[in-house]
Amino acid sequence: VPLQAYGGGLVQAGGSLRLSCEASGRTFSGYHMGWFRQAPGKEREFVGVIWWTSGRTAYEDSVKGRFTVSRDNTKSTVYLQMNSLKPEDTAVYSCAAGDRGSVYSGMGYDYWGQGTHVTVSS
Repeated sequence: VPLQAYGGGLVQAGGSLRLSCEASGRTFSGYHMGWFRQAPGKEREFVGVIWWTSGRTAYEDSVKGRFTVSRDNTKSTVYLQMNSLKPEDTAVYSCAAGDRGSVYSGMGYDYWGQGTHVTVSS
């Protein structure tokens, strides 16, 4: 199932970006849609998740209050709105979909999209 993340770029600290994750050709009702990131030299980490059916969300502590995950059912698209960006948010951001397992771990996802680069300059 193709997932395509896009919207990354270069932004100054304090700025905002919105990432999009488009699911082509299917609906993800009943799935959870997650965002992960991987900085150079670091392991991949959970950022946020949305349960497609309920719209409930959860976030990693360092992004709470700054990042928001949302979805548009009509477009089969999930968004990651990132505000008050910091240099430490610099990473490759990826979206993923799954229907079982821990949403906080990559093991809980079956489908992954290609990442999009986010660079935050100080």
